[in-house]
Amino acid sequence: MSDIASISLARPLPEISDELGRSFGEYGFAIVRDHGIPQDLIDRAESHAKAFFALPEATKRAYHIAGGGGARGYTPFGTEIAKDAEVHDLKEFWHVGRSLPDGHRFADTMAPNVWPDEVDGFKDTFEQLYAEFENAGDRILRAIALHLNLPEDYFADTVLDGNSVMRLLHYPPLSSEVPDGAIRAAAHGDINTITLLLGAEEAGLELLNKQGEWVPVSPPEGALAVNVGDMLDRLTNGRLRSTTHRVVNPGGDAARRARYSMPFFLHFRPDFLIEPLEQCVANGETPVEPITAHDFLLQRLREIGLA
Repeated sequence: MSDIASISLARPLPEISDELGRSFGEYGFAIVRDHGIPQDLIDRAESHAKAFFALPEATKRAYHIAGGGGARGYTPFGTEIAKDAEVHDLKEFWHVGRSLPDGHRFADTMAPNVWPDEVDGFKDTFEQLYAEFENAGDRILRAIALHLNLPEDYFADTVLDGNSVMRLLHYPPLSSEVPDGAIRAAAHGDINTITLLLGAEEAGLELLNKQGEWVPVSPPEGALAVNVGDMLDRLTNGRLRSTTHRVVNPGGDAARRARYSMPFFLHFRPDFLIEPLEQCVANGETPVEPITAHDFLLQRLREIGLA
């Protein structure tokens, strides 16, 4: 998979923007090294996630918010189903969103966070990690802006107070009772602007290329797998691709191991109108219909059973 760009975010942005853009246009994915998220924070976050998922089922389910669409807190194993899939994914997860001050204009579209009492330091660790993901995401978006011949800070306002969500994922060891056709995460596209994924070193993540072939995405230890979401695909009228991807079940010893990962789904702010950029619409092309980020999110959440 050597054609997927592997770039260092420590390099000057003008040097990496077109390599990143080419990879997003062809594959919808890139590997991002030197992203600036401290390794000790990542290690602490993984330790806290493992501690939470090891809690008794009843304790975890106390943090499941009925009718909340999985936006905050705990989503039990076997809840989420990919669009057009027939069986549920083999995973459980926890969502951390943006913490807003009282009276914020987006308070009606972003629920307050919930935090487990059973894991010391959980709240502080994941609020720090959320902020670090935002910093890395800002730098990646600046590189994308340069590739699209936009001002470097074009995306800064579009994602300000955006409805970004950090997901702590646990794929338990595979049991003999796995339903036919069930995999850890069925083929899907991401709804958001870009996704930054920590923990994809363990084999299983695959993307569907333009030739219809499933290709593994294998970042080195500590690097991010970054992919384009449907919102950025719409904004660029398909020039940057939101690629179908999945997490397949491993064989051998890996099947008996749990898998943990932490994707950060970076979103536009809820009232941002996703309208194709002029320079991304070629003569004779029909641009997709404009839609606000919030309306688009709700539309897609209904399709996957979370709204």
